[in-house]
Amino acid sequence: MGTDRMTAVVETDVAIIGAGPVGLFAVFECGMLRMKTVVIDALEEIGGQCAALYPEKPIFDIPAHPEIAGADLIAQLHKQCAPFNPLLMMGRRVDALRQEGDGFVLATSTGDTIRCKAVVVAAGAGAFGPNRPPLDRLAEFEATGGVRYMVSRREDFRGKQVVIAGGGDSAVDWALSLKQIAAKVTVVHRRDKFRCAPESAAQLKQAAERGEIELAIPYQLHGLEGEGGQLTGVSLATLKGEVKTVPADHLLAFFGLSMELGPIADWGLGLERSHIAVTPATCETTIPGIHAIGDIATYPGKLKLILQGFSEAAMAAHAIHPRVFPGEALHFEYSTSKGLPAAG
Repeated sequence: MGTDRMTAVVETDVAIIGAGPVGLFAVFECGMLRMKTVVIDALEEIGGQCAALYPEKPIFDIPAHPEIAGADLIAQLHKQCAPFNPLLMMGRRVDALRQEGDGFVLATSTGDTIRCKAVVVAAGAGAFGPNRPPLDRLAEFEATGGVRYMVSRREDFRGKQVVIAGGGDSAVDWALSLKQIAAKVTVVHRRDKFRCAPESAAQLKQAAERGEIELAIPYQLHGLEGEGGQLTGVSLATLKGEVKTVPADHLLAFFGLSMELGPIADWGLGLERSHIAVTPATCETTIPGIHAIGDIATYPGKLKLILQGFSEAAMAAHAIHPRVFPGEALHFEYSTSKGLPAAG
């Protein structure tokens, strides 16, 4: 599976925007129909939100996997589509898209030109990044990993003093997970009600009662302490102005993500509340030849599940086939019957 980091001019059958799980499965489905693919993603690594936000968190609703970590799911999808040798163009954003003849031309933020016969937008919720707390010296501690917005490797926190800020599922789930290996876990929240699964909230309360987790309520982040980029403490404050400092090697700030469609919003694809409306049977947008799948796509009855995105990838690939091979009849066959076609 090739990865291109140089400015390039590329011709392919299908350009897939987004290297998350649904985008990777679209590579496989297109490959099964002998269509060549290029995958473009703004992140440096494949996996989308699975890799960036919950690589070690288990997912329970993937068929045939009672439990699988986000990173492991991506690794398996990577292996599944590897025989078709897609070109991965990572660390760049698609800034412009225009029609040219029967196909399309895409321009990226790093100056690439991609010519294709069809486009699949599998960009999740668009470009995303963390909501950062308004703290002085934040960039200084971000650069050294003292302040983080996701957990890539749970082992990084073994024996460390960890402050977790936030009241949602991510904050509570990681507090419950890291208490097993961290020297100390402190959860900071402005109120005693958490926006997470009731069972998780109950487990957090029980862990606090056993002394396994310290709850700093009602507090908010106030400041960061340390020298040379090495975090040593997090200053907390109440709404009344009461301030205290908690020793910390790491601050995990879970205040959600800032999502934006970016240039996709200007492509005339029939947006509905920051989602792309598609025809359910083909996942085609208002522009013939451009399809949207996964979380970014919407239609009546849509469920935001990875498994539904997988189904949409298959439907989009079959709908695209006549554009790539006009006049060629497509006879549907099960993979058990035809196996894997040779990579183009």
